[in-house]
Order: sequence, then C-alpha cells, then structure tokens
Amino acid sequence: MLTKTQAVDGPAIKKAIEGRDGKMLSSFYADDALVRVIDRNNPPSKPREVRGRAAITTFWDDICSRAMTHKVDTTIADGDSLAFTQACSYPDGTKVFAAAMLELKNGRIARQTVVQAWDE
Repeated sequence: MLTKTQAVDGPAIKKAIEGRDGKMLSSFYADDALVRVIDRNNPPSKPREVRGRAAITTFWDDICSRAMTHKVDTTIADGDSLAFTQACSYPDGTKVFAAAMLELKNGRIARQTVVQAWDE
C-alpha cells in the first residue's frame, strides 16, 4: 500500500507531536528511515533502533496512544538537519524530556536520533 508523505519542517513536527498524530508523524519518514533512541535503558553503545517506515509507524502509534501531553519547545533547522526539544507529562505528573536531531534526505526524515530522560 502506498503511504502519502508530507513535507517535514518545524511547524509540521510541532503540530503532529502536540496533536498526538502518529499517522502524520510517520508520513515524514523515508521508507528506509532509522530512528535511534538513547536513554537509561538504551545507552549510547547499544541504542534502540527502529528501522523502516512500518516499524516507525508502530513506534509513533504507541507513543501517541499514551495518555500524556507533548509540547515541542524549540525547533532549529539548518539545511538538511532539523532539531527539536520536547517536554511531555503523564497524568500522574511524571515528566519526560527529549532532544531529537533529524537528518533529512529529499525532504523526508532519513535518520533521527532521540536522547530522552524521564522522572523515576
């Protein structure tokens, strides 16, 4: 099945993340994209890797289905790179903070690295 893609930029990322729109988020990725997640459970020497748009769609669907708020605080674009910070909050008050760096190719996300931390 052919998936419609959408141009990715700071305002589009903000709209999709804050709207918890997994479908829109997954439309930003190239078919062979890679998302690397670095956190306490996935250290830099062994990051979690999510490969391909199908797996990335599942990743975003899971995150967007959670009862939490998302706020994109800052976005910075420079050529084929886009970075943003994101603050999240669960209903119980638990906070999550993430910084993401995206590498774009032909207007799509080819690689993304996320570094995140959360309250314990």
